[in-house]
Amino acid sequence: MTTEDLTDELRSIQPPFADLLGITITSATATRIEAEMPVIKAICNRNDVLHGGALMALADNMGGTATAFHLRPGDTTSTIESKTNFMKPLPLGDVAYACTTPLHLGWRTLVWQTAITRRDGKMAGMVTQTQIIIRA
Repeated sequence: MTTEDLTDELRSIQPPFADLLGITITSATATRIEAEMPVIKAICNRNDVLHGGALMALADNMGGTATAFHLRPGDTTSTIESKTNFMKPLPLGDVAYACTTPLHLGWRTLVWQTAITRRDGKMAGMVTQTQIIIRA
C-alpha cells in the first residue's frame, strides 16, 4: 500500500469526533502519522488558547488511528493509558500539528508518542499513550 493510499484509508475511518475537532490526516505510513487541527474558538479555553483537553483529544485520536493500521478484521482498540506534557500554548488562529510514532508495537499493546507543534515549529505538547488491541 502506498503512503497516499494509506493516508486516504486512515482519513476514511476517522470517527465523527475527529471531524468535530477539525482533525485532518495529512500523511501516513505504517510507523508515522501526521495530522493538523486548526485552533478555533470552539476548542479554546477562556484565554483564547487551545484547551488542554482538545490537545489531548487530538493525540488520543492519533493513537487510535495509528493502532487501526495494526488491527485485524473484527479487532478493536481502546486507550488504556495516556500521559501529556504541555510545553507552550497554541493561540487562537494557530494550527496544531501532530506527528505520531511508535515506541512499542506489541501483539496486545502498542505505545505511541505524539509530538504536537505550533505553526512556528515550537513544541506545544508531547503525549505518550498505550492502546490495547481487543482481539475479535
